[in-house]
Amino acid sequence: MTATDTASPVGVRASLTLIGIGALAMAALEMLNPEYDLVSETLSRYVHGTAGWLLPAALLAVGAASAVLVVRLGAGTGRAGRAALVVWTGAIMVAGLFPADPPGHWSRPSLSELVHGNAAFLAFAALPTAAVLLRGTLAARRPALRTALSTLTVVSGTATAALAVLLVDVMDGGPSLGLGGAPTLVGLVERLVLAADFGWIALAVAAAGARGQQGRDRRA
Repeated sequence: MTATDTASPVGVRASLTLIGIGALAMAALEMLNPEYDLVSETLSRYVHGTAGWLLPAALLAVGAASAVLVVRLGAGTGRAGRAALVVWTGAIMVAGLFPADPPGHWSRPSLSELVHGNAAFLAFAALPTAAVLLRGTLAARRPALRTALSTLTVVSGTATAALAVLLVDVMDGGPSLGLGGAPTLVGLVERLVLAADFGWIALAVAAAGARGQQGRDRRA
C-alpha cells in the first residue's frame, strides 16, 4: 500500500468531516438564536447573534471541503464543471470572510454586505451549475449515488431560482411574497438551498473518492 492508496479514504473522511462541522455549526446557530425567524431571516444575519463566529467557520469549513473536491476530481474532469466548482469554492469562502449587515439594513448596505451578498449569490448560482455539468463524471465513478446526486441537483437548482426571486422581492421595495404571518420566505428557502448544496458536496466527495478505491481494487 502506497501513500497514494491511503490518501484517498483519508481525504474523503476529512472532507466529509468538514462538511459535517459546517452543518452542525449552522444548526447550533439556529438553536442559540431563537430570536431570529428561520422563515423570513437569512442565515447571514446570524453573524451578529450569539456565537456568530460559527457562521464564517461553517462557510470556510465547507469551502475547504469543496477545494479538496476540486483537487480530487483531477484535471481530466470537464473544465466547465470544475470551473463552476472553483467559483462556488471561492465565493463561499469570500462570503465567510465578509460578514453581512445586521437585520433591517437591506436598503443601505455596507461594503462588507455588498461583498458578502454578491459572493453568496455567485456561490448559489455556481453550485447547481457545477452539479449539472459534473453529473456524468460523478455518476460514472459511483453509479449507486446517481439518483441521490440527481435529486439534490434538481432541488438545488429549483430552490436557488426561488431564492433569487425572493431576494429581488425583498431588495426591491418588498417583501411582498410572504405566506401567512411571514412577510417573506427567503430564510426558509435559503436554508433549503444550503441543505441541498451541502448534501451535494458530500455526495460528490464520496463519488470522487471512488476512483482511488477502484484503482486499488484493480491492483489487488
